[in-house]
Amino acid sequence: MIALDDVDRRILRVLEADARTSLRRIAEEVGVALGTVSNRVRRMEGLGIIRGYTVLLDPDKSGWGLSVVIGLRIEKGRLMEVQKKIAEDHRVYGVYDVTGDYDSMVLARARGRDDLDDLSKGVVSMGGIERSVTHLVLNTVKEMPPSLPEE
Repeated sequence: MIALDDVDRRILRVLEADARTSLRRIAEEVGVALGTVSNRVRRMEGLGIIRGYTVLLDPDKSGWGLSVVIGLRIEKGRLMEVQKKIAEDHRVYGVYDVTGDYDSMVLARARGRDDLDDLSKGVVSMGGIERSVTHLVLNTVKEMPPSLPEE
């Protein structure tokens, strides 16, 4: 783990709240020089602490009305191959190795029933998958990227 000091953490908290915040504004909020913010952000990007900047879309308002969690049991020796293939689908936004009854969990969105049917038949029924269980999300209580942990 890479050590972050208080200034790094304050910069990251401002960016977590709004990744479009200007470096000048961050410097004002954090109480350090603009050059310090610029150098720190560049360093954290170079170290991979900041992996990128993105827009968070509302799934319902942007046409992705169905969210699903899919548990997969995958043939021995084919885990990486199958996961890589599934990850290529534009509806899939998370593929994880997990412990428990399944080998992998997939998080995906579909535009509607027909799109979910296509996802189920085209992606999760591919060769190498022994069993799948698809859970339709009824209500999203929380869905956000993890925040910077408290020190």
